[in-house]
Amino acid sequence: MTEAVSRPTLEAVAARAGVSRATVSRVVNGSDGVREPLAARVRQAVEELGYVPNQAARSLVTRRHDAVAVVIAEPEARVFADPFFALQLRGISKELTAHDNQLVLLLTEGRADHARVARYLAGGHVDGALVFSLHLDDPLPGLIRNAGLPTVFGGRPDFRDGGPAPVYVDSDNRGGARAAVRHLKDLGRTRIAHITGALDQTSAVDRLDGYRDVMGGGDARLVVESDFTPGGGERAMRELLDRCPDVDAVFAANDLTALGALRVLRERGRRVPDDVAVIGFDDVLPVAEQCDPPLTTVRQDIEEMGRLMARLLLRGHPGPDPAGDPGDPARPGVVLPTTLIRRASA
Repeated sequence: MTEAVSRPTLEAVAARAGVSRATVSRVVNGSDGVREPLAARVRQAVEELGYVPNQAARSLVTRRHDAVAVVIAEPEARVFADPFFALQLRGISKELTAHDNQLVLLLTEGRADHARVARYLAGGHVDGALVFSLHLDDPLPGLIRNAGLPTVFGGRPDFRDGGPAPVYVDSDNRGGARAAVRHLKDLGRTRIAHITGALDQTSAVDRLDGYRDVMGGGDARLVVESDFTPGGGERAMRELLDRCPDVDAVFAANDLTALGALRVLRERGRRVPDDVAVIGFDDVLPVAEQCDPPLTTVRQDIEEMGRLMARLLLRGHPGPDPAGDPGDPARPGVVLPTTLIRRASA
């Protein structure tokens, strides 16, 4: 049996500093009205005693929890298999840690989880929510809005209910797709296919629109819907080759999809880029660099997207536009630029 070590109390700090308990409480909770010499004595006593504020009691005073919910509208297997999510979480975590906030991760495996997540968010456990990978029919935005919780979305949400414009951070998906397809055309490719992402997500729709912008609509047989996964890329590539054997280029909606497409091209004896050029989207390392051949792709700064989402939530306003001008509440979306990274696949 180990004897429990007693935890320093506010009263002990007050006695050490020679001040009242109320003075200690004001200093610990960051309130005004305490002269600096007294505040310095309290801070020194806190350090000497190793006092840690009781978060529950502190929350009653400050009405803050120093915790932010990160809600990913994807099942656990998808989140932990896709490096996109790891990069975005890393950016969010860095920003929250820098401001002494805790990250609370919530995943939605299916519809049954939405009510659970909504109850948690409405229960006063966190100060705000960061939500990403939404699908078009997802009820989460409405549930979060009903909870009255400050929220920033990753990716442009498809709000159609006429409510307030949501604050979000996104990449220039359409412009990045245009750059990828233009590059393929500049290489002299004429049968350029597109393997889409899940078309119930705005990022996939925007990338498809960018492809169509350059192709002028093009041959509908050259577009195959997929789901942002390597397995989906494999299935779509097989369908493409069966349907259009003369395809000479593929723009894949993300790097994992491109990885699956490359596997099938190798199986079918198609040389990349000699026979078929391939471009992905994301520039997720090490996936893009370790593809065979290394993948030409559209880079979006995924970690920066996460950092900016957290920064906007903590700051409490939409923040800068892409040109770096001050935030304008009438323009709540921040769209980050994308860059074409050329490697050996195209």
